[in-house]
Amino acid sequence: MNKTVSKVFMAADHRGVGLKLYLIEMLSALGYNVVNLGVDDPNISVDYPDVATTLADAMKDVPDSRGIIICGTGAGVMIAANRYRHIRASRCDNPTQARDDRFHDDTNVLALAADDIDIEVAFLCAQTFLESPFDAIERRIRRVEKIS
Repeated sequence: MNKTVSKVFMAADHRGVGLKLYLIEMLSALGYNVVNLGVDDPNISVDYPDVATTLADAMKDVPDSRGIIICGTGAGVMIAANRYRHIRASRCDNPTQARDDRFHDDTNVLALAADDIDIEVAFLCAQTFLESPFDAIERRIRRVEKIS
């Protein structure tokens, strides 16, 4: 477990509820401080931009936090979350991608596609995302500062 992650904020639209609840259970069991931002009812339609706003607002004043956000495709929540200057979200389909996005781009939000990813692969992506460091060398810091 990465002790430098203070909180893990998790949010999903109605299509991502099942995956979100599974990941909350698994990550909590590993000792992460997971904050469920909703939604928790797959029968109530929620617009993914609203879910991204909720996550971005929660993360704004918690600098050592990370976020995991889920919708059907993963693309909608990623695009919506990236509107916020303090968010660097990437959609990942495998743990290697999650590790590389953290290492190279200091991503702080993992976007997952509930409709397209195996639940165990999603857990491995989340775990890798939370455990992977940013390679804080000068050129990478400079690049991240240009987008943040």
